[in-house]
Parts: sequence; structure tokens; C-alpha cells
Amino acid sequence: MTALGFLYPGHSAEDDYPRMEQMLGSDVRLQVVHTDIGEDAHRVDALLEMGSEARLTAGVEELRLSGAEAVVWACTSASFVFGWEGAHDQVRKLATAAGLPASSTSFAFAHAVREVGAVRVAVAATYPDDVAGLFASFLKDSGAEVVSARGSGIVTAAEVGTWGRDEVLALARAGDHPDAQALLLPDTALHTAAYVAELEAELGKPVLTANQVSVWEALRLARRRVNAPELGHLFTKEPLVQVEV
Repeated sequence: MTALGFLYPGHSAEDDYPRMEQMLGSDVRLQVVHTDIGEDAHRVDALLEMGSEARLTAGVEELRLSGAEAVVWACTSASFVFGWEGAHDQVRKLATAAGLPASSTSFAFAHAVREVGAVRVAVAATYPDDVAGLFASFLKDSGAEVVSARGSGIVTAAEVGTWGRDEVLALARAGDHPDAQALLLPDTALHTAAYVAELEAELGKPVLTANQVSVWEALRLARRRVNAPELGHLFTKEPLVQVEV
């Protein structure tokens, strides 16, 4: 049994995790611990507080007691908002507090983009445009070329969590770009686990979503590979590269 831990802010799309646990179809357990979200706002000051050391470390003991072998801060915006170096510092502090290998959803995206062999990517975000732009900057710092980045102007995770299949497909279609080799949907508040395979079939390219890449990243930290076609191209191929945080 491989136990993986996720620090997840608030309550929006956490039910993606038991769904993905079933899709993995193997001896993998996904343990979700909720952190205090503070103010629910896709706004820089609120996101910096949401991703603060105190809020993250508050859930670490519960994960440690669960037997988790690795921990991922399952939030994209409250990691990339710190910038490339600041997000590294956030993960280092989390790893020290947990005594476990650690990462975040932002780094999961950076690693997953390389894993699927993409250089040029498009971003279809739920966030306001300024926050979507910060994610694009983070990806550029990771070495990816962002050919387009589209925001949707949604301020709260609570609203994003109400979106279903039709909204997710519309977001992906609107945010895709013909030059992009992969499409990224960067919000762990967005339900996507049930739709990844459908999105890839329609768009004809790898689609990377926040909760999907968070689970892949935790498996990578635990040195596990699981073939799970329902979770898309990322979960059906041999690794291209060995990547480290």
C-alpha cells in the first residue's frame, strides 16, 4: 500500500481524490487533509495568506499520522503566487515540517508538462486575468513556452467548485490554442477527474488538470507509476525524464 498525503484548502472539489483513488485501481491511498482557506479569493494578498507556512503546517501532523509517504500542497494559485523561488521555499518548509518528500500543484504542472513532452502550452484558468498571468509567468520560469493564457474572472473557489462537465469542457475549448502541445487547467477547486479522457479525445492533445497532476506528483515523489487511462495521457506513458523539485 502506498499512502499519499494532500493538503487541500477548504472544500470545493476534494471529491476528485476518492474518484481518482478508484481510477488508479491499485494499492494507492489518497489522504486529504483540509487547511484553513482564510479568505476565499483569487486575489494576490489572500492567496499569499492561504499558502502561508502556518496554514500549511497546521495539517502536517494529521498527514504524518496517516502514514503518508509524500505530501503535496494541493493548491496551484497559493503556490505560484509566491513566484518561482518563493514556491521552492514554500515546499522546502513543508518538507521540513512533515519530514516527508513534498511538492505543490504548481511544481506538479511544471514537471507534468515535461513528462508529456510538451514545450508549448496553453492555460485555461478559472482565475481573474492577473492571477492567470502569474501562473503563466511561473510556467515560463520552469522552461515552458506559454502560447496563450486565458482567465475566466472567477474570484472564489466556492463558485469554481459548482462547475460541472459542461462548464469544464467550455473552459477547455475556449482556452485551447492550435500551437499548444498541451492544455493546462490550473485550479484544484475545479472538478476535472471525470473529464480528462474526454477532454483529451476532443482536443487531440494532453490535458493537465490541477487535481490530476497533484496525484501524479505525489506518486512521483513516492517513486510509483500507475497506469490509469481514465486520467489521461500523463498516466499512460513511460517517463520521459527524471525531474526533481
